[in-house]
Amino acid sequence: MVAAASCVVLAGGLTGLLTAGGGEHGGERVATAPAPSLAVAPEPSSPAATLPSRAPSPRTTAPAPSRAAPASRTPAAGPSALPGAPTSPAGPDGDGKSAASGTGAGAGAGRLFRFPDSQVADWVDDHPADPRADAIEDGIARRPAAVWFADHSPGTITARVTAVTRAAARADAVPVLVAYDVPGRDCGGASQGGAPDLAAYDDWITRFARGLGDGENIVILEPDAIAQSDCLPAADRAARFASLERAARVLKAAGPRTRVYFDAGHSGWLEPDRAAALLRQAGAARAGDGIFTNVSHFHRTADETAYARAVLDALGGPPGLGAVVDTSRNGNGAPPGGAWCDPAGRALGTPPTLRTGQARIDAYLWVKLPGESDGCTAAPGTFSPEAAYALVRG
Repeated sequence: MVAAASCVVLAGGLTGLLTAGGGEHGGERVATAPAPSLAVAPEPSSPAATLPSRAPSPRTTAPAPSRAAPASRTPAAGPSALPGAPTSPAGPDGDGKSAASGTGAGAGAGRLFRFPDSQVADWVDDHPADPRADAIEDGIARRPAAVWFADHSPGTITARVTAVTRAAARADAVPVLVAYDVPGRDCGGASQGGAPDLAAYDDWITRFARGLGDGENIVILEPDAIAQSDCLPAADRAARFASLERAARVLKAAGPRTRVYFDAGHSGWLEPDRAAALLRQAGAARAGDGIFTNVSHFHRTADETAYARAVLDALGGPPGLGAVVDTSRNGNGAPPGGAWCDPAGRALGTPPTLRTGQARIDAYLWVKLPGESDGCTAAPGTFSPEAAYALVRG
């Protein structure tokens, strides 16, 4: 899994690099930068609080080595043919109110939040005369995307989450927050890191939860922590799963309108029964609101929705369980052979929306940030206008 969280300093002047990487998925680094003006007081014990500012560069997930990516079956969608593409400047939900009618089982009817500071937005602001700027702004920068929290910083995490949720509340929109700090993440690969142990993780997630508030939130809980858990000894895997269940309960207790989704990999990785068995062990049906799939990968939305429903059917649990799908770069489907690191020929997928029109599919989200490198064509997490423009053009 590749994820990198960059931080905005609310007090003080920290700049630098945070690193995370991707095991079978590759590494990423994202430069940090000062925040605009989201004033949130730091936690009492912290002299300076930071929040992820440039919707950080998540990772890509490769299929398990023994599984081939499914073949592409539907035509590619160019930028003008994206489902739900706006006909006027996008609002906080980025879909111009034109997505398919209907909602997932429990996603609510709100708008998705577009965090105001990102590498793509900075590039557009800095290059107004670039002939690609309008297309990149319309296709990517105006779309809402997830905000990643990927560094273990217990002293500032509450203030950083609060800054995002308060900004979303002011915009009457729903933020997507990615918690990515589980110990032993990425099985010691390029994204290795996270909390030093599960006790520290439990404390970090408790502090994370304090920033959620009373508004509606979506939390993507620890990408790869379940689907990529086979590297752990049985006892360690059970301990991780117990911690994830505790995390979901803490998040939902602190944020009464927060929905928590558990890792189900993607349709080219695990069989639905296997994914469901792992999710059941991790308490997804008991403590969460559903599952997420395709984070930072490329599998087509139709394949992922079918996979997600199959996993939910096998999982059982309350009837309200749903799924969210990362559609940020899946417009042309997965490349042959399961390539995951900056593969050519990809395209933007369905714009982010809470109105999917699909039963049990609560949202299409952009969790991976389009245009930010997986680590092969540029330094991990680096925004590339060439890559962004290629995605927009499809």
